[in-house]
Amino acid sequence: MLKAKVPREFVAKDGRKVVLRKPRWEDLDDLLDFINSLVEESADIMRETPVTTKEEAEWLERRLASIAKGETIGVVAEVDGKVVGNSEVGRRGGSMSHVGGLGIAVKKGYRGIGIGKELMKTLIGESRKAGLKVLVLDVFGSNTVAKSLYSKMGFKDAGRIPRGVFKKGKYIDLLRMTLEL
Repeated sequence: MLKAKVPREFVAKDGRKVVLRKPRWEDLDDLLDFINSLVEESADIMRETPVTTKEEAEWLERRLASIAKGETIGVVAEVDGKVVGNSEVGRRGGSMSHVGGLGIAVKKGYRGIGIGKELMKTLIGESRKAGLKVLVLDVFGSNTVAKSLYSKMGFKDAGRIPRGVFKKGKYIDLLRMTLEL
C-alpha cells in the first residue's frame, strides 16, 4: 500500500510558505489551471493541447481512487491557497510491483525555490516507507534543470530513447533515470 504521510510545511527560498499535501477533489480548478499553464508555456511535458474541465475531472477522479486504494502516492504543493506543484509515484503491477513510476511538475514562477526538491524528497521517503525498491522517471533530454535536480536526488541515467519525443516540430531525446531505494 502506498500511503503518504502528508501534509507538511516548509518555507521556500523566496520566503513563501509551502504546504505539501495529498490532492483532493476541491483542487479540480487549481489542477486544471496548473496543467493548462504548463501546456501554454510549452513546458517539457507530453501534453500539447489544453485540458478540458471534463478531462481533468475524470483524471482527478481516477487519481484520487488510486491514492485511496494505495496504488499511488500523490502530493501537491500549495502556496497561498493555490496548487503550484503536482507529483506522484505509481506502483507498477505484477512482477514489477517493487517499482514506482515518478512524475513531477512545478508551475512557472515557482521553480528554483525548492518546491521540486521538497516534493522529490517527500516522494522518495514515502516510497521507501511503502516498500518500493526502485523509482523510475522519464525526462526530456533538453530539460537540463530537471535532470540536474534528479541527479542531485540520487537518480542515475538508465537509458536514452533518441528522438523519443516529437514536440513543436522537433525531436527530443527522452531520458530514463532510476533510483534504487
